[in-house]
Amino acid sequence: MLKVVAEEAVREDLAASLDEIVREGARRMLAAALEDEVAVYIAAHAGERDENGRRLVVRNGHARPRQVTTAAGAVEVTAPRVNDKRTSPATGGRMRFTSAILPPWCRKSPKVTEVLPLLYLHGLSSRDFVPALEQFFGSGAGLSASAITRLTEAWQEEYRHWCEKDLSGADYVYVWADGLHFGVRLDQDRVCTLVVIGVRADGKKELVALADGHRESTESWAGLLRDARRRGMRAPVLAVGDGALGFWAALAEVFPETGHGRCWVHKLVNVLDCLPKSAQPAARKALAQIRDAEDREHAEKAVRDFAAAYKAKYPKAVAKITDDQEQLLAFFDFPAEHWVHLKTSNPIESTFATVRLRTKVTKGPGSRAAGLAMVFKLIEAASERWRYVNGPHLVALVRAGATFEKGVLVERPDEAEMKVAA
Repeated sequence: MLKVVAEEAVREDLAASLDEIVREGARRMLAAALEDEVAVYIAAHAGERDENGRRLVVRNGHARPRQVTTAAGAVEVTAPRVNDKRTSPATGGRMRFTSAILPPWCRKSPKVTEVLPLLYLHGLSSRDFVPALEQFFGSGAGLSASAITRLTEAWQEEYRHWCEKDLSGADYVYVWADGLHFGVRLDQDRVCTLVVIGVRADGKKELVALADGHRESTESWAGLLRDARRRGMRAPVLAVGDGALGFWAALAEVFPETGHGRCWVHKLVNVLDCLPKSAQPAARKALAQIRDAEDREHAEKAVRDFAAAYKAKYPKAVAKITDDQEQLLAFFDFPAEHWVHLKTSNPIESTFATVRLRTKVTKGPGSRAAGLAMVFKLIEAASERWRYVNGPHLVALVRAGATFEKGVLVERPDEAEMKVAA
């Protein structure tokens, strides 16, 4: 029995000291790597000597110990120093050895530096960085809220450069458009961020445009679309969005040849709002039969059935479907593989969920510029997980003007028309 207790005590001691063992191992490995780096540098210049035959590049002891925050925790490092007496032919000044492994300014490993903005973007408040991460890394060095402030400033500059990106090399065949509203702590007005995400001819999704708008007005959307056209954007084949009149009016002005498609998620909510709760379950099933019909012909029949069942009692609900019928069924003119993508504006809505989490934690960004930069970085981070659309090889055919019937490519449209005429 005593032996078992002793073994349990040993296991507890080992578990308690595991972090220290890992950190000590990391410290020794880093120290060895720094020593090897200096040794290689000195050996490479061993033949360079002054007029008295003394080496120009020699060791010069060690720098003061400093803590570096790594994924293994806080590690104390004593970096070796080099006395380089050579003169730079370009500047005339003394040459200086700088470690590629641990630069003089480095206080955090690159992995930790990458984690900080991600944690901030995904909900950790800047004031919580030090108490939260100090427990994990064993040190609060380099984890202050001011580091996040500097990051947001860098993001704003990055966003400004991105806004001037040339779009002539990317052909966006489909686009989704929507607006995100959130408050600003230092401003009484609410920010309306206008977002456009597109599908390139190779099937890849990309963020196309992002701008600060005014309540999704026509002029705000038109300004965004004009800017995209100025940077080389071609007119998309189809745009998908909710029923916001501002976007559709702007699209008709800037890209009149682009087709209009409605988001079924938004439309479903709007229709059910016009019905009493008791009628909503049956209506939801009837609307699903329209949306998920096997082709346009069956969808149109389902629309007629829905109108016959609900028009007498709920004309407003029926009008929301019949008035936008062409736009709601527009996706049937494209490859069946793409229907699931073109029925809704989910690519934007799913991304907005992360933005709303961030703004809920911080009670909104500190300024409009910071809010735009934050949304830009969040969407940029999310875009790394975006998958290609189904049937990506068909996107280029859509741009080329190929005809699809019941979601299937018509190889020779002329012959198909002749068969119909016969």
